[in-house]
Amino acid sequence: MRIALTGLGVLGLLALCPARPASAAVCGGVEFPQTIEVQGVPAALNGLGIRKATFLKVHVYVAALYLPRGERPSGGAGATDARAIIASPGPMELVLHFVRGVGSRDIRNAFEEGFATQGGGRVPVALASRVALLNSWVQDMRSGESMTFVRIPGRGVELDLDGRMVGVVTGEDFAQALFAIWLGDHPPNPELKAGLLGGSCN
Repeated sequence: MRIALTGLGVLGLLALCPARPASAAVCGGVEFPQTIEVQGVPAALNGLGIRKATFLKVHVYVAALYLPRGERPSGGAGATDARAIIASPGPMELVLHFVRGVGSRDIRNAFEEGFATQGGGRVPVALASRVALLNSWVQDMRSGESMTFVRIPGRGVELDLDGRMVGVVTGEDFAQALFAIWLGDHPPNPELKAGLLGGSCN
């Protein structure tokens, strides 16, 4: 994604700071719950990563990936097999919490580039109409707002904009291609993918 995407007495101070819930994880100053429900299934936070753009590594959004508990290894570590996560038939959720404003045109361009990367330089024909549908729902995102993708088994991907469900793009092939934008071989930036797979948030 480009910016433009190319166009936050000691004891007394501590008392004034609200306590962070033990169940919260933090990345780039943004808090995410450790557990949620995705399509009625208990899911756990797999990892957090930061989308960085341009050579200045400007922070655009913080991403959080949630997977069903049964798809995560024991011991608290996140699942690290990106291909297995993409191919998984179960529900999952990816939250993009924006930390700067981004225009809808730049978001659309970023989606098209992400899908095109998987299609040898152009959006795969089989996905083109559904990518266009997704882009028709995109709007300007302000700092503090979120874009959420919910994978619905056997149906496709639901798009929520700042908590408002706007539609579902159908197809398992679309779901896999969409999540591959962040988890595939050519993510927006390597640190983002590594973070979503349970690595450090940086």
